[in-house]
Order: sequence, then structure tokens, then C-alpha cells
Amino acid sequence: MTKGEETRQGIIEKAAPLFNRRGFHGCSMSDIMEATGLEKGGIYRHFASKEEIAQAAFRYSVESSIKLRTTGVEGIESPVETLRAMIARFVHTPSAVPGGCPLMNTAIDADDGNETLRGLVREAFKAWRGRIVAVLERGVVAGEFVADADVDWLANTVMVTLEGAVMLSRLERRKDPLLHAQRALDVVLDSVLVS
Repeated sequence: MTKGEETRQGIIEKAAPLFNRRGFHGCSMSDIMEATGLEKGGIYRHFASKEEIAQAAFRYSVESSIKLRTTGVEGIESPVETLRAMIARFVHTPSAVPGGCPLMNTAIDADDGNETLRGLVREAFKAWRGRIVAVLERGVVAGEFVADADVDWLANTVMVTLEGAVMLSRLERRKDPLLHAQRALDVVLDSVLVS
């Protein structure tokens, strides 16, 4: 990695928690300058705009979260156990970037404003859903889930249950909502297992 690439990556890593906690409009270039120790010109040497930094920071946050929450899961052979492990990692592994779930935070922040960030969030949710659907489909083929399992419904149920639990957990400053979500999703998965 060149010095310029290292500087660019450093800006992204230091800006990611700012955007994740404060949102696009709540994070100023002054905040980014303070976090990075760079002048505005030094930052703009690597990025054309604050929006470009926010996009890169979001991608970094999502990639970091995926890596953190999927490490060790990919080696599990059973699709049912893979999905249970994915859920457990989500519940028991804090966000890779301070401030909570970057998907939920950015989705809420960009809902009425920044269409580019909103598009990135949609893509990230679609990719997450795709990963869950792939495991579920593998489970149907392997005979672990019933043949008529509604994999789209199941994937959406997993995602909205976990994201809702994150929101409640952060609001209440306790882990119970996440633990309850994990128990509820165990029941949902049990309902589509081949007996």
C-alpha cells in the first residue's frame, strides 16, 4: 500500500465512527479534520467531497461488520447450524464500528435525504438478505429445512428481528432484546426444520 493509499484508508477509518454516530449532516469536515489531524486540502487530495468520504466510510463500516460477524461461520457444514451461528454472531458481537449498526444508522439518516447513501444501504441489505437466502436454500436442498420453506420471508424475518433488537438494545442500554430476538429466531427456524 502506498503512502497515499494509507492516508486515504486512515481517513476512512477515522471518519467511519463519526458518520455512524452523527450521520451525514451531523458530521462536518471540521470533525473529520480533527479526527484525522489533516487540513481540508489534505483530505480533499484523497476525496472529491464529504459525500465521497461518507460513502467510503459506509462501505468500510459494512465490510468490517460483515467480516467480524461471519468469521468462523463459513466453515460450518450444516446450513441450519450456519444460520444459527450467523444469528449468534450478530447477537453476541458488537458492531465493528462504534455507534451501532451502520446499516440501520445510515438507513435512518439517509431515508429523507442522501439518495446515494440510501442506495448503498439498499445494496447492503440486499447482499445480507442474499447471504441468508443462500444458506436457507442450501438447507432446503440438504433436506434440513422443509421443501416449501419461504426463504424470502425467513430471510426478512431474520433481518428485521435482529435490526429491531439492535434498536431496542441501544435504546434500553441492555442486551436482553438481542437475546430475546435470538430465542425467537430459534423458534422460527425450528418451525421449518424437517422433523
